[in-house]
Amino acid sequence: MTEIDAAPELVFGLELDMDVHAASLRASGETATTSTGRRQLALGDEVTFRARHFGVVWRMTSRVTAHEPPHRFVDEQVRGPFRALRHEHLFDDRGVGRTRMTDRMTITAPLGPVGLLVAVPYLRRLLRQRAAHIKRLAEA
Repeated sequence: MTEIDAAPELVFGLELDMDVHAASLRASGETATTSTGRRQLALGDEVTFRARHFGVVWRMTSRVTAHEPPHRFVDEQVRGPFRALRHEHLFDDRGVGRTRMTDRMTITAPLGPVGLLVAVPYLRRLLRQRAAHIKRLAEA
């Protein structure tokens, strides 16, 4: 959960911008290619992420399965390293130009419990890094 001094509409838009996404994870060389060619995702759009994690290049394609501006959207893996991955993004209007941004991620990792032991802390760190980047941009 991240408190941001910016309106939900702005924060929601930044979260759906694939240029912003790639910039937030520069250290992994992340790229994001959309199915439509647009940088801003909408309902039904797919995006393929390519990045280096743990010294390996990974590809994952997700589809936006829910889109409720400016409060919520959901993306779900359709191809990639996880058996399943669902990521819900929530944006609560806290009044006076403030937003509480919350990420809820549900995964079924490869390699069962061992995969979870590695994946969960790593994904939490990536989500915190991304949230800090969104906060910096939104509050600038």
